[in-house]
Amino acid sequence: MKKLFYLGILGLIIFEILNVYFIMPMPGSQQMRSIDIAYFLYSWRWIFRICFGLMISIGIASAFKSSKWLPIVSILIASGVCYAFNFKMAADAMFAQTEHLSMKSANENNIKTDRVIIGVALNGEAKAYPISLIIYHHQVRDTLGGKPIMVTYCSVCRTGRVFEPTVNGKPETFRLVGMDHFNAMFEDKTTKSWWRQANGEAITGPLKGTMLPELAAQQVSLDTWLKMYPNSKIMQPDLRYKEEYDSTAKYESGKSRKKLTGTDSLSWKNKSWVVGIQVANESKAFDWNRLKKERIIQTTIAQQPIVLVLAKDDKSFFAFKAPANSPKFTVKDDTLILDKAHFNLKGEYLDKGQGSPLTKVNAYQEFWHSWKTFHPNTQQY
Repeated sequence: MKKLFYLGILGLIIFEILNVYFIMPMPGSQQMRSIDIAYFLYSWRWIFRICFGLMISIGIASAFKSSKWLPIVSILIASGVCYAFNFKMAADAMFAQTEHLSMKSANENNIKTDRVIIGVALNGEAKAYPISLIIYHHQVRDTLGGKPIMVTYCSVCRTGRVFEPTVNGKPETFRLVGMDHFNAMFEDKTTKSWWRQANGEAITGPLKGTMLPELAAQQVSLDTWLKMYPNSKIMQPDLRYKEEYDSTAKYESGKSRKKLTGTDSLSWKNKSWVVGIQVANESKAFDWNRLKKERIIQTTIAQQPIVLVLAKDDKSFFAFKAPANSPKFTVKDDTLILDKAHFNLKGEYLDKGQGSPLTKVNAYQEFWHSWKTFHPNTQQY
């Protein structure tokens, strides 16, 4: 019976560690294909806990007959592990959600205009979400153009995505549950499926294979965004998390050298910046250093001509479909020039008379390790 007690204690400790290990950035955990194991442990967590608890209860009297202090120390250690891994190291405990979302106009805004934002425009309404704020929260829930939206960001992948939080046509609520291959994962409230932040795919659980509807978004400086959408509302800091926001200052500019979120200034390293574009089933990655040097890049992806341009602020980038057999684009003062036609960074035709606008293409800035992990067949430009 005494052995049963200590086996229960040991089993509970190992279980609680493994229950978090596979879905948090611990040594070796994010390199393994362990998502199904992690989901199994999590889904059956109370069965495991009850079983180990019964073992402890059955053997506790015998354990105390042999020793007074060893069972007490064992229980304290097990309790400490349970508390730490469930209340301190749980993803949604480490990164709290803002409960008081404050959106202000440009005239009332307190965010510096040189900061980088994720901007979204829908049905005549535009909003901007500074990455310095959303990298802590990981997700911000809001409404835009009459629709609910879920603005997400993973600092370890440097991925900003905006989704419509609906599953099978119904509104859904999500919480941060951990990460897989260094990318943030969310759990839906209804089915408890786990969803990948990088592409909105349910990767395990009852809804495995389902995709969240993604909305077109731009990663640009606030200054550039307000020039395009002067009536945009801008997310403001939740003062309860000021200390957490302050700790992200170096991240945005790429000056952080932290192992998980730091930037490598060289090209094509795991923590180097790339811009990724996917058209149909093909994708291509563009080195950020090269984009900064060339300013404008023309290529083809899935036989579709694409033009990628970096604004003069060195932060804002845009991608468009180029007309077939078109000559080379040039860029001057954030104006795209094609032969004698001129376009702004929204792709709008600027010359007098009729002219077709350019069609936007989703483009994402992220770490190279992230893009190649979730686009394993990507090409390198």
